[in-house]
Amino acid sequence: MRSVHALLLALFALFLIPSHGNAQESAAAVAEAPLNRDLPPGLQIPDAAKPGPNFDVDAATESYLNLLSPAQRQKSDAYFEGGYWVGFFGGVYGLAVAAILLLSGLSGRMRDVGRKFSKKPFLVSMVYVVLWLLVGFVLNLPWASYAEFSREHSYGLATQSYGGWFGDQLKGLMIGLLILPVVISLIYKLVRSSGEFWWVRAAGFTFVLALFFGMIAPVFITPLFNTYKPLAAGEIKEAIFSLARANQIPTTKVVYFDASKQTTRISANVSGFLNTTQVSLNDNLMNKTSLPEIKAVMGHEMGHYVLNHSLRLTIYFTLFFSVGFYVLHRSSGALLRRFGKRLNIEERSDPAGLPLAIAIFSVFSALATPVLNSITRQAEAEADAYGLNAAREPNGFAMAAMRLSTYRKIKPGYWEEVFFYDHPSGYTRVHSSMLWLKENQDNATANKALVGK
Repeated sequence: MRSVHALLLALFALFLIPSHGNAQESAAAVAEAPLNRDLPPGLQIPDAAKPGPNFDVDAATESYLNLLSPAQRQKSDAYFEGGYWVGFFGGVYGLAVAAILLLSGLSGRMRDVGRKFSKKPFLVSMVYVVLWLLVGFVLNLPWASYAEFSREHSYGLATQSYGGWFGDQLKGLMIGLLILPVVISLIYKLVRSSGEFWWVRAAGFTFVLALFFGMIAPVFITPLFNTYKPLAAGEIKEAIFSLARANQIPTTKVVYFDASKQTTRISANVSGFLNTTQVSLNDNLMNKTSLPEIKAVMGHEMGHYVLNHSLRLTIYFTLFFSVGFYVLHRSSGALLRRFGKRLNIEERSDPAGLPLAIAIFSVFSALATPVLNSITRQAEAEADAYGLNAAREPNGFAMAAMRLSTYRKIKPGYWEEVFFYDHPSGYTRVHSSMLWLKENQDNATANKALVGK
């Protein structure tokens, strides 16, 4: 029952991605032999990226891009471009699941089971959503096993056994069973009580809900999937606290978590509100990178916090949900008048219509993907600029961008980036770092590398 976030836009991949020859030959070349996807641990500063009177931003950028071998770059491109098609077929799969539930009459029967438990509409909706989650989990498992487990392992990005991965899926299902029946039933209650303007109140409810879960997730949800431990005293912890103090981030909590049991990717975040605020690093970031890279990444994450991106993006996405709920309101009304009886859906507030609502909203989301990606990408670019000025580690940021580019296509075409990227591309990030370095050639890390100390 997943969103078809890239359902329609993935079709544009045929036109947005330059041809690289026969796709089967390319895939075979990537799969010929095991490839060390990761760049070596530690900071690397190419000669062209060191300060000097003739510093060339473009040459420095290219020198960083060349840290990826042709085979690494080919595999990164293949993974990322293949993700467009994974999004497309995942969307088709999601619509197929919705069609099965509706056309088979199973959705209506699940609602009838709810009515056997209670005559109260709220409880009927809750029972329906529980059944919907369970059935959806089973129907979606084959696709999830491929897209989230097998494919990730084939590209060297996952480390978990199938048993461990499946256990995490069950945890996600349990969390969904605790939260979604209440949330979705409340939305249906708004539909019943608010008439033609239910979509306005539903959008407001979504805003409050997003703020609430943004506050509790770091404390109560994410620790269910990983073990979080306080960061030991040392130069990494002191550097992070120094950045936090300098940027007036009210936290005394810096933790790391064992992401390496699931993935090879690096990541960090500043999460929570008020007294739940914490700085989190995954162990891959700590073990595979250098102090300048960690400072650069944390400067970026602190930029999100200081620039209040969490609240701003919540507002933007609430506006998106407002439009989406309105589209759902108009579309579902027309579809139910024509097909409601055939699909055994009695009215808009009937929970048996949930698969139809999910399908409509998913198609709307697919069409809105360029807008959503552009909103997020702008916030990420702002955090990049903030992080460069806060951490003053342009080479660290460029190196971190290169590590991310081992699984993100580093240099997309213009329209490809607009349609498919919710972060600036690796090329854009490295180029921005080198622009900053050109204007700040007294940088300590860069000059230390220059004299070889």
